[in-house]
Amino acid sequence: MREIVSLNHCWAFTKNATALPNEFPRVWDIINLPHTWNAVDGQDGGNDYYRGKGYYVKQLNKFDMPKADQYYIEVQGANAVAEVYVNGKLAGSHMGGYSTWRVNITDLLEEENLIGFVVDNTDSDKVYPRVADFTFYGGLYRNVNLIAVNDTHFELDYYGTPGLKVTPVMENDDARVEVEAFVTNAKEGMELEFTIVDGEGTVVHTKKTPVAETVAEFMIENAHRWHGRKDPYLYTSIVRILDGEEVVDEVRTRFGCRSYEIHPTKGFILNGEAYPLRGVSRHQDRLGVGNALLPEHHEEDMDLICEVGATTIRLAHYQHDQYFYDLCDERGMVLWAEIPYISRHMPNGRENTISQMKELVTQNYNHPSIVVWGLSNEITIGGESADLVENHHILNDLCHKMDKTRPTVIAAVSMADIDSEYVHISDVVSYNHYFGWYGGDVSENGPWLDHFHETYPEVPLGLSEYGCEALNWHTSNPKQGDYTEEYQSYYHEEMIKQLFTREYLWATHVWNMFDFGADQRAEGGENGQNHKGLVSFDRKYKKDSFYAYKAWLSDDPFVHITSKRYVDRVEDVTKVTVYSNQPEVELFVNGVSVGKKACVDHFFHFEVENKGVSELVAVAGDCKDCSVIKKVDEFNNAYRFFETGAILNWFDITEVEGHFSLNDTIKDIMMTEAGRELVGEMFAKITKNTPLEADAKLSEKQKQAQMNMMGGFTVIRFINLMGVMNDISAIKKEDLLAVNAVLNTIKKN
Repeated sequence: MREIVSLNHCWAFTKNATALPNEFPRVWDIINLPHTWNAVDGQDGGNDYYRGKGYYVKQLNKFDMPKADQYYIEVQGANAVAEVYVNGKLAGSHMGGYSTWRVNITDLLEEENLIGFVVDNTDSDKVYPRVADFTFYGGLYRNVNLIAVNDTHFELDYYGTPGLKVTPVMENDDARVEVEAFVTNAKEGMELEFTIVDGEGTVVHTKKTPVAETVAEFMIENAHRWHGRKDPYLYTSIVRILDGEEVVDEVRTRFGCRSYEIHPTKGFILNGEAYPLRGVSRHQDRLGVGNALLPEHHEEDMDLICEVGATTIRLAHYQHDQYFYDLCDERGMVLWAEIPYISRHMPNGRENTISQMKELVTQNYNHPSIVVWGLSNEITIGGESADLVENHHILNDLCHKMDKTRPTVIAAVSMADIDSEYVHISDVVSYNHYFGWYGGDVSENGPWLDHFHETYPEVPLGLSEYGCEALNWHTSNPKQGDYTEEYQSYYHEEMIKQLFTREYLWATHVWNMFDFGADQRAEGGENGQNHKGLVSFDRKYKKDSFYAYKAWLSDDPFVHITSKRYVDRVEDVTKVTVYSNQPEVELFVNGVSVGKKACVDHFFHFEVENKGVSELVAVAGDCKDCSVIKKVDEFNNAYRFFETGAILNWFDITEVEGHFSLNDTIKDIMMTEAGRELVGEMFAKITKNTPLEADAKLSEKQKQAQMNMMGGFTVIRFINLMGVMNDISAIKKEDLLAVNAVLNTIKKN
């Protein structure tokens, strides 16, 4: 009978070595797993976090190990390339930082053993991800276990397999359940015992077969369906290897009986009922912890996602911890699971995409929460190629061969041509659109989706990423790119109204549920993070946009006054916004009602006289929320983001009524001949030797889409964003002021 022993305790670790030692090092740091060496430097900005080798060493006495015939080390996550040594000899290695893998160490064991890992998160052109907008934390950042088994045992070597595969198929109200077991070193005379247990612990079915018959089929009559968040009911499959009365090995997995369809016009259908998938994406890291999460971190994340009312999660951009997949099964979350084939296609990386996909499907096949396998994310940023397209066909065919029950999906970058072969390889498709943040206007999202749907009405379409950044900056006049909580609220209000009223969208996923580490970023005044989350990186603060979604998606009654951190206000009359899932809200100012409002979009807007100190109380049914505003004469600059890396801030730019300035959009300015000439000269300087320089690999449609998106930026925001990504030292502040002075002379059409 197998035994699993945690090896998380008492490892010696260092980055300052060139090889593993021959004995336990007393001068290295003593740490426990999970562990990452980038918990701090991977989140502080500068794109200078340590990417190299880390060395881990642990002592293991055979006397303390369970008695067994075979011993495996199981690694649930080591980023990104790892080698494991036993007593100085290489036992095995693995390429890929997010999946479970195992190594048989039986023949290398002695009485006293030194277990060593060399883990390396160095940039590689053979291992994904290589380029992406998140930190690639290095380390043994998930659990490491010792698995002790008999010679005859359930499979441990094949791509981190759980040892059994359960396929439930609904036939009207009944479920036909096929259970397949994978046995190593089976011996004549042994048997397999298959058992199905319901959610209450009652045995539903049991069957014995000769050990060579590894597939058993059961019919569960009137099966209790797994129905998402409404009823996430789970059965358990248990398989034992028997040698007479002795249990030689046992494995078990939970599964759910459900049917679903992704329909091109009706959206997602679960068990024959419309079940709109409206939710979020999730990165696994958090402030000061990196990706070395503990169970309580996963649980807190799940609690927050459930509170907002989400029905779906896109687990980006890699395989997540099995503990979190289990939570999704238990809580009824519908999942998109994917591999880190992202941002830059690598001709040398094909085998790695295949092995990572085999691991993803093999290890997660039994989770009822997963409904699609993600092939890639924004992989055509640098253009399409025949090799890229072929790689996607291989992955798509592989998924269908390994799993005949689930469709495939890609997350296409906004500029991806809707007519391209690549976009139509997977069974369903979603797009990453940021109209309203990275150029364009927020109002463009819905019409773009309608155009795709009208062009390809038989293709299920979703929105896999959309969002904008917000920190603790505030304003009464939000603008795209100001990083204020007020603009993020406005943006998501508009997106909710556009997306949630389009039934044909099979799924929508906010980018992102939580702020996350991206060490190369220098935006918003807090470097090293992407701040598009609905919740802060430390999970301590729910941004106002969190409550916008809660108002639409959650049935738990609540009311929330937005902009609580925006107290000092200069205007005589200020707008107060309240979110609630109740039909009516009444607002009181210093105890006096300023009126009741009813609305269908859950966003209640009040005009409030701003004088002195005003205590605000919003009441909706039995729910109440409070806030305070104060009249001031001058704008409180503590609320305004002064972009230290910016050449010029937008609020320092002179504007002349009826004329252009750097605060106008590129496309509006270029509608005039003088504006086109001026902007053209300036951009020729900016884009020289940058990714926006002409790229022969981009099609004309892709170039036009790129230009359309750029056109939605104001000139100053585009320049400042370019400064974050590239050296544009050729452009000086005085140059921009001079350009602005000329723009001030050009009349708007």
